[in-house]
Amino acid sequence: MSCGRMEKKIMGYVDGRLKEGERLEMEKHLSTCAVCQLRVNEFRAVNVLLDEVPMIEPSAAFDVRLWARVAAEPAKQSWWAWFAPSPRVAFAASMLVLAMVWIGSQSASNPPQIDQADIPVLENYDVISSFEALTELSQAVAADDASQQNQDM
Repeated sequence: MSCGRMEKKIMGYVDGRLKEGERLEMEKHLSTCAVCQLRVNEFRAVNVLLDEVPMIEPSAAFDVRLWARVAAEPAKQSWWAWFAPSPRVAFAASMLVLAMVWIGSQSASNPPQIDQADIPVLENYDVISSFEALTELSQAVAADDASQQNQDM
């Protein structure tokens, strides 16, 4: 039996809340483990000290005052509530939507124009999209590196 597993059950054992099987298992462990037995004794001493502290009774008006304070708290509002009472926010949001619609309509009516100087680049697009030339490049680079190493020696 591990002390780590038993440590989780110590408070239940001290308070008498363990089931019969768990209680017997705890007592068996405590008979062999001095560290856990010391911890149980410490918790029992704390319980004795807490039992000596006088119980404080609330005043008769405590309940009334508590419920009055709860009623005085502002009601929690949904996250949409901040939007409704503020005309500035509503106006700013409507202007933002209007600007987005206007920009979207402008870009749809005026498609981008291709400059005539870019046409030769577009004609060679199939060469650029094919990477066959790059496969030959690695062999040339390897040969160049080998020749340079021979020159260094």
